[in-house]
Amino acid sequence: MKILPKKSLGQNFLTDINIINKIIDIGDINKKDNILEVGPGTGNLTKEIINKKPKKIFLIEKDKLLYRNLKKEFKNKINIFNEDILKTNEKNLSNKKLTVFGNLPYNISTQILAKWILNCNSNFWYKKLILMFQKDVAERITAKANTKNYGRLSIISNWKLKITKHFDISKNCFYPKPKVESSILSFVPETKYVKFRNAKSLETVTRIFFSQKRKMINKPFKQLFNNNSEVLNKLKINLKLRPQNLSKEIYFKIAKEYEENETNTEL
Repeated sequence: MKILPKKSLGQNFLTDINIINKIIDIGDINKKDNILEVGPGTGNLTKEIINKKPKKIFLIEKDKLLYRNLKKEFKNKINIFNEDILKTNEKNLSNKKLTVFGNLPYNISTQILAKWILNCNSNFWYKKLILMFQKDVAERITAKANTKNYGRLSIISNWKLKITKHFDISKNCFYPKPKVESSILSFVPETKYVKFRNAKSLETVTRIFFSQKRKMINKPFKQLFNNNSEVLNKLKINLKLRPQNLSKEIYFKIAKEYEENETNTEL
């Protein structure tokens, strides 16, 4: 049965077996592992995961037709759910940390990643994420300060996770062929990272600073702290710099000060 990919769901199925095996190798799957695959599509990667014989395999597939086909093909070898990953509570899938594979729909890939970062406390439900992104999005995720791709996504992605770029993937490796190249990144939770009372503090700070990316940071600083000289002296930042000039560590400090300032205002 020929599957017609749905553009509305951002479906581009990975078909190159050499690339599939390279992705599987990153996961280093053993027989004790629990695996989650998001957006398995036609099951090309799923087959190779099954061949590694992990303890359990969970699939999340939003497309009803693909869901039925996967359930019919793999039967009791998988646990499959016809759900929207943005609405799924992954913590309910397993009491053991998961290794996650995902050929994510590019139109919601950053939303999915943000969910898995911002909604996790120190008790991560995953031990490793192995995810495919549009190449330019991957470049934004891995970007460093003082580079053109550096921004909110770079800072939030690198807050709790150690990120590794593995390789790029040609658009010729997919059906249908997308218009862009892709990249494979892996993410492993850090044991130590800056704790906030509310993850939205970092979201708010980075949103305000990068809303005028090419302007000096004096205006966003004033918006957040009303030009509080004590905060400025404590942070020791130059207000003539631009948002891309500040390291992620500086943004973590600013977000901590923002939380403290908000608390004092409420008292």
